Amino acid sequence: MSIIEVQSLRKDYSTAAALRGVDLVIEKGQWVSIIGPSGSGKTTLLNIIGGLDHPTDGKVFVKGTDINALSEDELSVFRRENIGFVFQQSHLIPYLDATENVMLAQYFHSLPDRKEAEEALKRVGLGHRLTHRPSQLSGGEQQRVCIARALINNPSILLADEPTGNLDRTNTRNVLELLRRLHQEEHFTVVMVTHDPYVTEWAERVIKMEDGRIITDESVSG
Repeated sequence: MSIIEVQSLRKDYSTAAALRGVDLVIEKGQWVSIIGPSGSGKTTLLNIIGGLDHPTDGKVFVKGTDINALSEDELSVFRRENIGFVFQQSHLIPYLDATENVMLAQYFHSLPDRKEAEEALKRVGLGHRLTHRPSQLSGGEQQRVCIARALINNPSILLADEPTGNLDRTNTRNVLELLRRLHQEEHFTVVMVTHDPYVTEWAERVIKMEDGRIITDESVSG
């Protein structure tokens, strides 16, 4: 069953086209990597799927909802209830501790619950870092906080843009092992933009983009 469907998607800027008629269907529970050179359109595609940007033309259906037909308020609610985001930069609030940073996602979704946030951090292996601020955490630990924050509201979809781009190989592996475990336990859909072939190996399906188009779309054997 499809959870994301993109139809004839275009995104034009004043100087160039970022997407040139993209069609894509992603099944519920899949782990998909989107790869391609800088400027290929992969981040633009991810942002439009997540409702962070709007297409020039085309349709995006997420869980059967045409997200571009929603008002900004409706779209904000839809994102909160269905999509978690992890970016290359952690975007953690420096004066809040790890638990409070996770609670921010709860605040925008429902009522903050410190115990739930602490449990989310324990699930990503940070039970010993609950009261540490971002400056007291390693890069890998910061990304674990981001994963806990992204998943605290039980989204159906996790969108990740170069989530290991600032990490060394050991921390990259640790973060990917964590995501794989959570993905297998909770069966959410993962769509991850990456330029790293090592990260690509963890996916079940690899989509390659160039010049705003999908040029290959392949399943990966386990």
